[in-house]
Amino acid sequence: MKRVLSRMLVASGLLLGVSTLSTPSFAADGAAGPAKPDAAKGGQLFDQGDASRGIIACASCHGAAGNSTIPVNPNLAAQPHEYLAKQLADFQVKQGAKLPVRNGAGGNPTPMTAMAQNLTPADMQNIALYLAQQPLKEPATAGQEKLVDLGQKIWRGGLPERNVPACAACHSANGAGMASQYPRLSGQFPMYIEEQLKLFRSGDRKNDIMFAIADRMSDADIKAVSDYAAGLR
Repeated sequence: MKRVLSRMLVASGLLLGVSTLSTPSFAADGAAGPAKPDAAKGGQLFDQGDASRGIIACASCHGAAGNSTIPVNPNLAAQPHEYLAKQLADFQVKQGAKLPVRNGAGGNPTPMTAMAQNLTPADMQNIALYLAQQPLKEPATAGQEKLVDLGQKIWRGGLPERNVPACAACHSANGAGMASQYPRLSGQFPMYIEEQLKLFRSGDRKNDIMFAIADRMSDADIKAVSDYAAGLR
């Protein structure tokens, strides 16, 4: 597959994939399970970071309450909690590994690896829960009317001749996503969606099922459906 060159994002965000994290529970014998995520602590870390641990405030790139004003940095507000936590974990380089599970252009770590590396599992759960509870106040919009027909076709019906499923099947008809599994795409920046689909297609990013779907999409397909998804409400 021809590699698609793409620029490194200031802070590659958290988009497109399947979550495998479970919700907190208690063991049958009465022993305490994982601590329940704390949205208040997540909000504090998102807004202020933690200089003592080398953690930069997420808001500096992703905006107040996850409402980004910079198209290369995705909107994180209103994304599913479990999905966000998984993506943060995927950015980290695990013990014994040379690369994180989620990479960017050229198969190299994105800037998010440095941002996420010092986060604990509890930090990631807390931040993810905080963002999941925030409203998307500044959604992006579609901007290219000429792409609507193709974008709508792919979103609603896929590309059966190339075994590309309808996007709506996983991300819902209005693009709101599916709790615990698939991210919200409505209101996301078109250029960010397009960038991630191209990373999936090139094989540079392959931390979920989209890796096996995007490689059957053309540049025109990707641009059209990215723009269409952004305008869904």
